[in-house]
Amino acid sequence: MDLRQKEGAIRYMDQEGIQRAAEDLFRSSEAIAFTGAGISVESGIPDFRGATGLWSKYNPEEYATIEAFHADPEKVWKMLKEMTSLLIEAKPNPAHVGLAELEKIGKVRTIITQNVDGLHQAAGSQNVIEFHGSGATLSCLSCKSTISAEKLSLEDLPPTCSQCNTLMKPDVVFFGEPIPWDAYVSAMEAARGCDLVLVVGTSGVVYPAADIPITAKESGAKIIEINLEPTPLTQRISDYMIQGMCGEIVPQVVETFKKLLDR
Repeated sequence: MDLRQKEGAIRYMDQEGIQRAAEDLFRSSEAIAFTGAGISVESGIPDFRGATGLWSKYNPEEYATIEAFHADPEKVWKMLKEMTSLLIEAKPNPAHVGLAELEKIGKVRTIITQNVDGLHQAAGSQNVIEFHGSGATLSCLSCKSTISAEKLSLEDLPPTCSQCNTLMKPDVVFFGEPIPWDAYVSAMEAARGCDLVLVVGTSGVVYPAADIPITAKESGAKIIEINLEPTPLTQRISDYMIQGMCGEIVPQVVETFKKLLDR
């Protein structure tokens, strides 16, 4: 299958797309979700690459590489302090809750997220693959002991380990670090084994995460995209797109799907 030859997907902005997504979910036997920054914007976490995101204030080459962290952790922790404050204060929105409900029903088996905010778990999702790590914990660079980010004193940075006094690092993937192997393997297995992917709030331009919907498509899965604006996925990968706010569309898809279950 030459995915480069695909023309733009059908774009819906109304109930027709929601009904189609619910019916496709109903017919699927192994559905997964693939989420990105767009699903958490409505929870108060700006897209890092957006106009108000962290990269508008902090050059990622200076603040978000593992080399920068080791070279000047005090400087990098200025950015991490702001990120950690956002993550601690954020709460799940209806899109997170809707996906958790689909998992509870037994329809969505796995959520693969590029986000590090833990909002899927906070909403009740159990089977979450955190492709880029988690901002919920920090690990010691020496003895590997961990602490919860909620216990972190944001006035005493950079944090050091209470066990060995070594620098601690958030368990997120910095630029220049590999994707956690277990997360990578699990995500690719889920992509190859599914027959439907709900792509929610991601443009699919960051690799290797962007390989997930491509892998699923090449394995025969249907790709349903829910995004505020068209993305490169819309042109190459998605079977169709429902355009709008994730927190508005996902709950409507869930409710329409539940009506199909009740028939």
